[in-house]
Amino acid sequence: MIKINENYQKLQASYLFTTISRKVEAYAKAHPDKKIIRLGIGDVTLPLSRTVVEAFHRGVDEMARAETFKGYGPEQGYAFLREAIAAHDFQARGAQIGAHEIFVSDGSKCDTGNFQELFAQDLRIGIPDPVYPVYVDTNVMAGRTGSAVDGRYEGLTYLEGNHANGFVPSPPDFPLDLVYLCFPNNPTGAVATRAQLQAWVDWALKHKALILFDAAYSAFVRDPAIPLSIFELEGARKCAVEFRSFSKTAGFTGTRCAYTVIPDSVLAWDEAGNSHKLLDLWNRRHSTKFNGVSYPVQVAAASIYTAEGKKEVQELTDYYMANAKLIRDKMSSLGLEVTGGQNGPYVWVKAGKDSWETFDTILEKAQVVVTPGSGFGTCGQGYIRISAFNHREKVLEALARLETALR
Repeated sequence: MIKINENYQKLQASYLFTTISRKVEAYAKAHPDKKIIRLGIGDVTLPLSRTVVEAFHRGVDEMARAETFKGYGPEQGYAFLREAIAAHDFQARGAQIGAHEIFVSDGSKCDTGNFQELFAQDLRIGIPDPVYPVYVDTNVMAGRTGSAVDGRYEGLTYLEGNHANGFVPSPPDFPLDLVYLCFPNNPTGAVATRAQLQAWVDWALKHKALILFDAAYSAFVRDPAIPLSIFELEGARKCAVEFRSFSKTAGFTGTRCAYTVIPDSVLAWDEAGNSHKLLDLWNRRHSTKFNGVSYPVQVAAASIYTAEGKKEVQELTDYYMANAKLIRDKMSSLGLEVTGGQNGPYVWVKAGKDSWETFDTILEKAQVVVTPGSGFGTCGQGYIRISAFNHREKVLEALARLETALR
């Protein structure tokens, strides 16, 4: 008899975005005449830029010639992409990251979810609330939690974000082993200052803790005082891992390319007290379970580091940030409490009542899809997340409908 992993029985309902998809599908089926505008899931809508497309074609053309054909590539990623990442995303900003510390993958969602496989079952884990659900669910699946009680899993330490702290929780006054941080934040759009991040790094060094830092939205930061990488902070090379993605940065949601940065100075310990380089452990896992991102995709990803590619990325992210400003301004004009939308593509709005009730009301009255804040944790109750990822004309139409529905 085949027995299941009982930890899956602990998971609350379905994955947040699966639930949203089912609700929207049911509404669309019942109201085929209604035009639905989606400002929920963070999926890009603009096409790949010219430089990226041309690079894609070059990569495909090379695969069509015997002399340039590529078979299996290095699981960690081709050197040309890893070197470009190291130079432009880190070294150019004073963060000393080498190409050997970079692992190219098909998505930061996959990497943030899979990284917990490296660690012992009895870790003390800190989870922000509200939070991207993958951090929580993958640890539930791995058996590191008890059951869910009132929306929270036993065995996890929840780090509360709220209006008072700007949705940037401070380090606790007690030790933990593993902490997830995400800035610019998904779902709230909040960013952490240099001082706030330095406090987390200092805390992690003191307690020999590890920070898993999700920086998938770093390209949307517009304030020059905000760090784009945790490795811009002193000491972070000893206590942090960073996840980045080309999905939102360059529109690769349908093309799949991301990377994880693991400094060779980050250590973890076995039961006997012996230290191990985390980079070596991830390399073993990565090369065992992953065969690498396709060559044409990596050629396309590398093109965003050219002068023209950087310009196009700036234009693309500027477009979405202009959408975010429109959303933020409209919600503020309605007298609603708003976070985000200035250094990240999400706007976090206090709706004042049950999040799913607000979701249903907006879908019914305005035919606009948003994301219920309670799906990101108990601290998200009463909030909704509005995504800036859509075409400008649809955003404007959605805002006009939302104004009517929310008034």
